[in-house]
Amino acid sequence: MADASSTPPAKAQQTLADSAETLADSAETQQKSTLRQEKSTLRQEDSAETRTRLAADRTLLAAERTYAAWMRTGLASLAAGIGAKALLDKLVHPGLVIATSLVLILYAEFCFVSGVWRELTGNVERPQPDMPHLPSWLLVIFNGFMVVLGVAVLIGILTR
Repeated sequence: MADASSTPPAKAQQTLADSAETLADSAETQQKSTLRQEKSTLRQEDSAETRTRLAADRTLLAAERTYAAWMRTGLASLAAGIGAKALLDKLVHPGLVIATSLVLILYAEFCFVSGVWRELTGNVERPQPDMPHLPSWLLVIFNGFMVVLGVAVLIGILTR
């Protein structure tokens, strides 16, 4: 007599059991793959948020470097105006000395006003950087002092 496992219904039942087992393994593998994909998506979203925050910080730092460049240029121009008056006083015509000093000091005033204006009006609102902004009142006071200093130097040069 034939073995029970060799009959066609038994073979079909065994094949069906093997298929069910393969299907269960496949479902488990699919579930693991889905979980890995979800974790990867979350990491990508976190990474995008981090890149956006860091970009906002870089933008803030770039604005502060621009402000510093305006201030550095203004201070150099103010010093050059004072130096032009002191060094060229006896060498060239007094009108040329006054004109050179006047242009340099007015340019310094322009730099002081432009630097604070760009810093106060050029801030990016979205997204908010993690770093704190420079206090506006401090910038206005410092640049106001520099403008007053420039006017005082200008008056001093013109009255001598």
